Amino acid sequence: MTTRLITVDFETYYDNLYSLSKLTNEEYVRSPEFEVIGVSVKLDDAPAMWFSGTHQQTAEFLSKFDWEGSAVLSHNAPFDMSILSYHFGLSPKLILDTLSMARALMGMEVGGSLKALAEHFGIGEKGDAIIMAKGLRRMDFTPSELAEYGRYCCNDGELTYQLFDILRVGFPKDEIHLIDLTVRMATEPVITLDTQVLQEHLADVQAAKAKLIEALGERHGKDVLMSNPKFADALRSFNIEPPMKVSPTTGKQAYAFAKKDEGLIALMEHENPDVQALVAARLGVKSTLEETRTERLIGIASRGLLPIPLKYYAAHTGRWGGDGKINPQNFGRKSKIKKALRAPPGHVLIDADSSQIEARVLAWLAGQWDLLEAFEAGVDVYRLMGPDIYGLRPEELSDLQRFVCKTAVLGCGFGCGDIRFQAQLKSGTPSVDLPIGECSDIIQVYRAKNYRITNLWYQANNALSAMSTDRTCTLGEHGVLQVMGHDGIRLPNGMFLQYPNLRWEPMAEDERPQFIYDSKLGKSKRKVKIYGASLTENFTQAIARIIIGEQMLAIRKRYRVVLTVHDAICAAVPIEEAEEGLAFVEACMKTRPTWAPDLPLSCEIGSGPTYGDC
Repeated sequence: MTTRLITVDFETYYDNLYSLSKLTNEEYVRSPEFEVIGVSVKLDDAPAMWFSGTHQQTAEFLSKFDWEGSAVLSHNAPFDMSILSYHFGLSPKLILDTLSMARALMGMEVGGSLKALAEHFGIGEKGDAIIMAKGLRRMDFTPSELAEYGRYCCNDGELTYQLFDILRVGFPKDEIHLIDLTVRMATEPVITLDTQVLQEHLADVQAAKAKLIEALGERHGKDVLMSNPKFADALRSFNIEPPMKVSPTTGKQAYAFAKKDEGLIALMEHENPDVQALVAARLGVKSTLEETRTERLIGIASRGLLPIPLKYYAAHTGRWGGDGKINPQNFGRKSKIKKALRAPPGHVLIDADSSQIEARVLAWLAGQWDLLEAFEAGVDVYRLMGPDIYGLRPEELSDLQRFVCKTAVLGCGFGCGDIRFQAQLKSGTPSVDLPIGECSDIIQVYRAKNYRITNLWYQANNALSAMSTDRTCTLGEHGVLQVMGHDGIRLPNGMFLQYPNLRWEPMAEDERPQFIYDSKLGKSKRKVKIYGASLTENFTQAIARIIIGEQMLAIRKRYRVVLTVHDAICAAVPIEEAEEGLAFVEACMKTRPTWAPDLPLSCEIGSGPTYGDC
């Protein structure tokens, strides 16, 4: 008889150095130090049962259950499912994860731990027996200690089951399957790593870094890294506008070059390794992100196939986020790392990037019909800005002029100002340095031409007012966004965009009132301002993410989805089906949602033996 639901929870050896607080999930589970102390298994609503034994005995115990025919539930599924996969060769029919579900429904406002969620919903206490287990191998436990640990583990299973019973109500079926898909990318890997490519890339990156720092010293002297103006000039040499902040001392704009400044930290993940090297040198960091990531991938290659660790619902818009200290969401477009990611034997990789999806969704939500018709016709929508910006016919635009128009179409839909627009142009490829007045004129041209999009910003302001006063209304041209008062904005897949404690007040004593909400950052809360254009960006990104999710599930019906990066999906396809696979994936990427039948979609697609060849 097929079991409907199995709730599983593993307890494993850990100590001060060997723990999930020190290691990634992959490092921990694949380590020679790894040992299962015991496991609790709960069949449907029957009481959880505890088992502790040798690896072979545990394997025999687990083999009694119908994993392939069952939905398997845990809290923090990537951990427990990694153990099932790597150590016992077991693959559930469906993976369920209460941590992912809670993140989607509540963000991190409650906290993601089983303890915090159990307390929030009043379903019981987690206990602390795990503390006494530190440093103890299975054979180090006394019988009474092992029995106590078993009760603790079974209680975790019971709490997870009860939590799932609460979170599952109304949770969209597609999102359940996206959680399953996300966890499998990390726990049932298929991508092979080419160690030689990684080692060559590591040597190249280290040599380039040394050369760059030497050149900086020769050009600017030894003080370049500590001189704010000189460091700013060094960034500008890479067409990067230095990050700025308001000085808490003077209240004026200042360079954001401190170690904790988000703008500078973000540059550590810039796609250009030379920029990473420059910022790393400024911060006194010995290795750049590109170095440490490559070294980490070499380590993973020595242990097996490459897991793709992603956080489901990492952002409140639903987008995935990087995890596992390799952040596949941020592999540089031209990074040689991508060449090291090889398709499984007998397969090719197909990578499809949803073209201009946010611009398309924005135009659709706003009812900007002329822009939608251009997307539908497949014309170059960027060149359509030519007559308005330059007074030229679309075909007369130079490549640089087209790039300016492209930046306007992709960057001005969410209230972009002239300073930001100027920085986007200067840091782009190609780099365009326009006077601030000209940037301001282009923004005004964009807003006049796309007046329905600017009207959507005003609708979004009204939506903020409605949410803050617990009123309901419809947002956008098609009624797919429903403002549900304090609950937030209901999206077409049934999930919500939430803005906790949204209110109208100044963020500081000397500021004008504005809409702000509370966002949790670690254990503390911070105030975040929100306005019509930024809310428009949020719900546009949320809908784009829903579409990507639907496309992933459609592709998955035939082929293994192995990676997703922002608006792109990568699948492994048998070599003999390569041409057919390209056609199928492209068709999936162009299929319109049932709730948006008049939204034109398109994609850029490629294939190859490695991710870098796609």
